[in-house]
Amino acid sequence: MAGPTVTGGTTGSTLVIEGLFVSPGHNFVGHHGRPAGHNPTVAVDAIECVAGRGVRGDRYFDHAPDGKGQITFFSREIFDQLCRELGLTDARPEDARRNVLVSGGDLNALVGREFEIQGVRFVGAEECRPCYWMDGALGTGANDWLRGRGGLRARILSDGTLRRSLPPRH
Repeated sequence: MAGPTVTGGTTGSTLVIEGLFVSPGHNFVGHHGRPAGHNPTVAVDAIECVAGRGVRGDRYFDHAPDGKGQITFFSREIFDQLCRELGLTDARPEDARRNVLVSGGDLNALVGREFEIQGVRFVGAEECRPCYWMDGALGTGANDWLRGRGGLRARILSDGTLRRSLPPRH
C-alpha cells in the first residue's frame, strides 16, 4: 500500500507509517541519577494530532507552549541498521520512545521544513538527539550510534489523525 506523500519537504518522497506509539508518562525526563520509569509505550492504530499542543494521550501533550517535540518521528531503516550493526536482537522500535515509525524518507531533510502526512501539517523543528538512556532502552552503543540519526522532533500545524499505513511487523 502506498504511503502518504510528504509535501513541502523532500520532493517526491513518500513516508509510510509503520507504527504509532504513545506513552502516558515519562521514563527518562526527570529521572537523571535514578532508575528509568516504567511507563509503557503503547502501540495504537491511530493518533490524534492537535495543532500547537501535541499528540492526545502522550506524555508531551501540552508539555510546553509551541514546543519543538509535539510529535516525534523515527525511521524504520535507521532502526533496522542500528540493530544490524550493533547486533541488537531484542530491541523494538517503540523502545526509542518516538510517536511515529516511518519508512521511505530522510527525516533529517525535514528539519526546518513544512510537510504534510495524511492531511496533517507539520514543521520539522530539530533532530531527536539521543541521550544516554538509549543504551538501556535499545542496547549498548545505541546512544553514540544514533547521533545524527535519532529521528525528527516536529511541531503540529493542523489538527488531524494519523493512521498506520501497514500492518505491524512481528
